[in-house]
Amino acid sequence: MESIGYYIVYGFAWVLTLLPLRVLYVFSDIIYPVMYYVAGYRRKVVRNNLENSFPEKSIRDIIKIEKLFYHHLCDLFIETFKLIHISNKQLMKRMHMTNPELLERLFIEGRDVVMVLGHYGNWEWLAVLPIYTKLQTVSIYKPLHNRHFDRFMNKMRSRNTMMLTPMSSIIREVVSLRQKNIRSLFAFITDQTPPKGEIKFWTKFLNQETPVYLGAEKIASKYNMAVLFFNIQNVSRGYYNFTAELLFENSAGLPDHLITEAHVKRLEEIIRERPEQWIWSHRRWKHKREQTDG
Repeated sequence: MESIGYYIVYGFAWVLTLLPLRVLYVFSDIIYPVMYYVAGYRRKVVRNNLENSFPEKSIRDIIKIEKLFYHHLCDLFIETFKLIHISNKQLMKRMHMTNPELLERLFIEGRDVVMVLGHYGNWEWLAVLPIYTKLQTVSIYKPLHNRHFDRFMNKMRSRNTMMLTPMSSIIREVVSLRQKNIRSLFAFITDQTPPKGEIKFWTKFLNQETPVYLGAEKIASKYNMAVLFFNIQNVSRGYYNFTAELLFENSAGLPDHLITEAHVKRLEEIIRERPEQWIWSHRRWKHKREQTDG
């Protein structure tokens, strides 16, 4: 059944995404009321996350953010599947890097880079990143339970020489590339929730005690990599700018958790500016500190 479901979805998506984005957004507009009003996809999770993150906001403001988020989520589904057919020329037009010269400088200096970002804007279109830099880009990902969809997503994400490696293999990948003297950029999406048994660090994020992965900080510190935060901003429907913000030029010897606190704080700042662009349907706070301490 798993295989049948995959091939049905893939076949439908392959045919549908032959259409131009302006037409696909009509489908997004149709999907939105179904997802929000009829199916109510994770609405309780979204409402609870928003209310806990923004206790100062009225219910009217919360509902406004909630509706904007579901519009964004529907567009994100369409834009992600469009990766099946979208050309690099069109992708560069729609996903514009504002400061590739920073990556160029780090490459010329022979530096390796840790890039941190969250599930904000359209992170899937960062498949365009290898076009903007000579650094070997390596995306660290969490494998999906469904092996067919995992293979499908990896195929879309690995265009343009983008390498993919699961979190469990990141050290081996770093060592291998450094032995070959290949300067690389390692991309971590850092707002995922660690399994309860793997939580090592808590911080305050969006008004709540939040567990955070330490992998990006550990890799950066161990190999003295530069640390960048990638800020993805939606300019208009289907168009994004992304900017590499330098958090740390050198990371070796920094106090424990300084890097982690810095990128968590930066993500919170951009979420507060435009909260509808973050993925509120994720059960980010399913673990409570008192359940895991001790």
